[in-house]
Amino acid sequence: MEEYREIRKRTRDFLEMCYTPDLAVEVTLQPLRRFALDAAILFSDILVVPHALGAEIKFKEGEGPCVRPVTDASGLARLDLAHLHERLAPVYETVRRLRSSVPEKVALIGFAGAPWTLAAYLVEGRGSKEFLEPRLLARRDPNLFARMIDLLTEAVTEFLSAQVEAGAEALQLFDSWAGVLPEAELRRWCIEPARRIVSILRRRHPEVPIILFPRGVGASLKLFASESGAQALSLDTSVPMAWAAAEVYGPGCTALQGNLDPVALLGPEPDLLAEARSILRAAASRPHIFNLGHGVLPMTAPERVQALVRYLKSGDV
Repeated sequence: MEEYREIRKRTRDFLEMCYTPDLAVEVTLQPLRRFALDAAILFSDILVVPHALGAEIKFKEGEGPCVRPVTDASGLARLDLAHLHERLAPVYETVRRLRSSVPEKVALIGFAGAPWTLAAYLVEGRGSKEFLEPRLLARRDPNLFARMIDLLTEAVTEFLSAQVEAGAEALQLFDSWAGVLPEAELRRWCIEPARRIVSILRRRHPEVPIILFPRGVGASLKLFASESGAQALSLDTSVPMAWAAAEVYGPGCTALQGNLDPVALLGPEPDLLAEARSILRAAASRPHIFNLGHGVLPMTAPERVQALVRYLKSGDV
């Protein structure tokens, strides 16, 4: 974290760091230098896509993203695909540099935010626990909201495809706020756009696996498995791994990813390793990518991560 903070001081804002290949490459590589990891994930942010479409976005210290809300047709008209690849060119350059810098046996993962989650930030204007504004807009003006989702679906598809062309070997689609929607709206605003994205990407890049992370959807993971087309599903901490290993199947969906509680890395080491062992044993019947159920907490001690990685590499399950 100290190395990251030093890099952060060299930029005016967070997005500048995402768009500066030298810095983005350095932040991506730092975990590989410290830990014996099997994969690296591109350092970027899900909001680079709406930003590239023309949305006004700033990251404020202590607040996170602040977006000029898009709530009507005139606001949506400000967004377009015309300069998408031009504005995202620094991200593609980062991927190209990483492909030549990441060790041969370490996979390089590209990623993007899913259309619903991006739309949620665009309409709400900032982070939220409930995202009431986008949920209300989707009900009051479903045609307008569908146009927004369609635009974001196309943009995300093109962004991910360009990452593969630049060197990404796997892709992850993050639908961080899928969990606020009921089933019918999950299908319309999350699963159907994901299905369209996955379908196009699998035609263009059949060799590249796609991981979908619909955070907070619980038992609806079964819908994502059977209807999204993704080859793997990532699980948040709340999902019992044993249940997912037994129940979450679908056409082509053969693997699970997850789902250690990030807080476990802050507790006693024996408890941490016991929780990891429990996940590994529960997932033993399925192809499994061990990961956290969400991001690493800023106060996490590197020594805890080292202990976890050593345990996972030992095969002592």
